[in-house]
Amino acid sequence: MTDGLRVEIDGPVATVTLDRPEALNALTVPVKVALRKALESIDADHSIRAVILTGAGRAFCAGQDLAEREQPDAAPLEVEVRERYNPIIRALRSMGQPVIAAVNGVAAGAGASLAFACDLRIAAEEARFMLAFGRIGLVLDSGASWFLPRLVGSAKAAELALVGDTVDAAEALRIGLVSKVVPGDQLMEEARALADTLAGGAPLANALTKQALQRAMTIDLDEALEGEAKLQGIAGRSADHAEGLAAFREKRRPRFGGN
Repeated sequence: MTDGLRVEIDGPVATVTLDRPEALNALTVPVKVALRKALESIDADHSIRAVILTGAGRAFCAGQDLAEREQPDAAPLEVEVRERYNPIIRALRSMGQPVIAAVNGVAAGAGASLAFACDLRIAAEEARFMLAFGRIGLVLDSGASWFLPRLVGSAKAAELALVGDTVDAAEALRIGLVSKVVPGDQLMEEARALADTLAGGAPLANALTKQALQRAMTIDLDEALEGEAKLQGIAGRSADHAEGLAAFREKRRPRFGGN
């Protein structure tokens, strides 16, 4: 635990909470550094099978702490993006565990980008998404320009990015930004239930599936087919696959070991 970030591990599930509720969980350099390190540490811990990313209080994350940007020693924006934000997005995408964004409130700017980078997104009824970059004369960053068209299509992505209207939870569900909307007081319960389901799966297969989905966004069908065959070969030789078959034959729940 560090100022602005909480990490709680309960069995096979890690919950990472952005914890600056008084500032709507806006991101400072210390929080960004801590978040990257936390994700890398979780990725290396094979006892953790699923991850929940959420925010404390009434916001998921309001994006960059603008007060920090006004400090005389603030790094140039391109440096901040390359050295602070991009490593977080890469960590979210490369970690073997599935990551669920439990969007409890406003997700704005880079805060929305964090949610987009997760594998799954569920939202409280109070959740709001806002790509507010243009309102302060900036452009999309932290992967938003890459994730958004893939989530909602190019036309809707352009509208959200250029017009900058707020997207409420119901609209986010309709356009595919999130997969489920629940009452706010049920959000973490629903996120944990989903995390438990994911944690009960075969860890190696989950990691390889993430690889396949990620790679498929930038290749053609033939390359995707060949990639699937290679990954299936790895999964098929795993102890988890043997355990899955045994459990199927014996009509019991599998006990996956992650190898």
